[in-house]
Amino acid sequence: MKKVSIWLIGTLLFITSCAPSINEDEVVQENEETREETSIVPSYQLSEENYKMILPFKPSAARGVITDQLGNRVDIDEVEEGLRRHSKAEFDPEKYFYQEGQYLTEDMVIDWIDGLNPVVEDDEEEEVYRENPRYLSHVLEQNYLRKKEDNTVELVGISIGIAMKSVYRFQTEPGGPYYYEDISQREMMEQANEMAQTMLERVRQMDELNGVPIMFAIYREADQGSPIPGNFVAKTNIAGSDMSLNDWETIDEEYVLFPSDEAEEKYYDDSQLINSFGNEIAQYFPNYVGSIGEGFYVNDDLKKLTIEVPLEFYGKGEVVGFTQYAYGVLKEIFPNYYDLEVKIMSDEKMESLIYREAGAEDPTVHIFH
Repeated sequence: MKKVSIWLIGTLLFITSCAPSINEDEVVQENEETREETSIVPSYQLSEENYKMILPFKPSAARGVITDQLGNRVDIDEVEEGLRRHSKAEFDPEKYFYQEGQYLTEDMVIDWIDGLNPVVEDDEEEEVYRENPRYLSHVLEQNYLRKKEDNTVELVGISIGIAMKSVYRFQTEPGGPYYYEDISQREMMEQANEMAQTMLERVRQMDELNGVPIMFAIYREADQGSPIPGNFVAKTNIAGSDMSLNDWETIDEEYVLFPSDEAEEKYYDDSQLINSFGNEIAQYFPNYVGSIGEGFYVNDDLKKLTIEVPLEFYGKGEVVGFTQYAYGVLKEIFPNYYDLEVKIMSDEKMESLIYREAGAEDPTVHIFH
């Protein structure tokens, strides 16, 4: 691993030195229990909305736990990305650096999940499981650091994401059938509030985190088979000296599947645009069988629309031709006040990608070879 890290840093430094418009990378010292460690902070970032990350990359102290606790891949991605997105309001990407959580260990997270959920003995009756669902799925930590005048970095805040179930899936005996119990958002929030208070008290007992500002955010998972992720529903900020939670701030965001009854009822106009896109394609490509869309809404406003178009192609020429046609249809149909992404697929492989950022006039196209 050391050789790989050195090579990566060297490559980054080489690339940076060859680009006249980019400043040299910053070198900072991390004081880790009295021993200093040299780290690199790239002088560039992908955009002003993305955090710079300290290199060499340090994986989370609870790395890998999330994949065992969340049953849906789309939830795993959204918990991580969404928590970082909501952290930006408290920890400005232009001022602070991002690092994966270094303080909540694997054992600690698993102990919290097991200890904060209701305890049910094996082989209980179905009703006992229904009355005592496991609400909590995962606890995710993210760290935010600031560079000091002496070129060291210090921890200035942490974000803790609390992933809660919307549906409890259980078995009353090994190998038996699965049962499902819906959990209302109100019930979920009551449990999450109590759990977050307990987590806060435990975090404050850690010397490294006593006095550090914390943002808690509650994530409501989708059901296990959902093609779209759940969403964050509430967050709160705790000052470094506080030992109790503040009121929760409601987060109004959601992912919506197209086509679906929900999309048709709640976002009719967007549903019609997506239908029009499909109708235009179907006129010229007889093997088109439909597309799947995913809309991300904040306060009922569409922020990003992703459309996946599966087709069977018999040559690269067909891919190029279809992409060109889809490009024109996209420009004519969809307004440009939200991010738009069209993925053209065949046999679960992406053939081409059309992407347009909010406010841009022309999309960007990439055809994969």
